[in-house]
Amino acid sequence: MAAESKRSKRERSRAAVRDTVAHAGAAPSAARGQDPLSGELRRRDVLPLLVLHLIAAGPSYGNQLMERIAGMTEGVLTVNPNTMYPLLRKLEAAGLIEGDWEHPERRTRRFYSLTDAGQKEYARLRDDVRPFLDSVARSIDDIVGEVYG
Repeated sequence: MAAESKRSKRERSRAAVRDTVAHAGAAPSAARGQDPLSGELRRRDVLPLLVLHLIAAGPSYGNQLMERIAGMTEGVLTVNPNTMYPLLRKLEAAGLIEGDWEHPERRTRRFYSLTDAGQKEYARLRDDVRPFLDSVARSIDDIVGEVYG
């Protein structure tokens, strides 16, 4: 009886550990099915920074921006149309970017360019977001060092 009780207690303990591990780091963003790292990147103005950065290099359209961001972050930060296009409309409404249709009569691609106000906001975001990105980079380096030596 005592051996069975110990086994049962051990099994309950293991189940509790599995449950704890399964829910570790389950912040509100994770509960919504969003990766905690990319969720934090979004909250910290990284996405607007990247969009303004890419547009500053030359006129760009939504799908192109999504592909370039996914490529530059090796898929860590993927952006879907339901995120990108509202952001582009918000940036345009704020006067930070301006959009022109490639073929206005057909409304195909809308190319966005940075405005003077957009240049200023881009510079501000570069300064404001840098400490967060440095912190993420240090954390990743620490994890890699700890796990892989």
